[in-house]
Amino acid sequence: MRTVLAMRTRQGCEERFEAEWRAAAEEIRTLDGCLHQDLVRDADDPSSYLVISDWADRERLDAFGRSAHRDRLLRVVRELRESADRHTYQVLHSVNSEPGEAR
Repeated sequence: MRTVLAMRTRQGCEERFEAEWRAAAEEIRTLDGCLHQDLVRDADDPSSYLVISDWADRERLDAFGRSAHRDRLLRVVRELRESADRHTYQVLHSVNSEPGEAR
């Protein structure tokens, strides 16, 4: 499962947002089912970010999404953003740059 969370930070909060996200991500990465996380920033709009997270399955993703653990870890991140829009996707195919590594 892959989640894509589009967020816009409050003006002037970009550096703190990134630091708080990194701190939360370090703990989230140790959770059962969390496979990978990326924080990416729009090249033309420094207040616009995507958080892309891969999870082993929907059950573990949803369990994390409902947890008090998530609320505690991401409380400050939520305070630093103006907006957020999340979508969840099933990963059907991935193609890496190395031959033979598609799944």
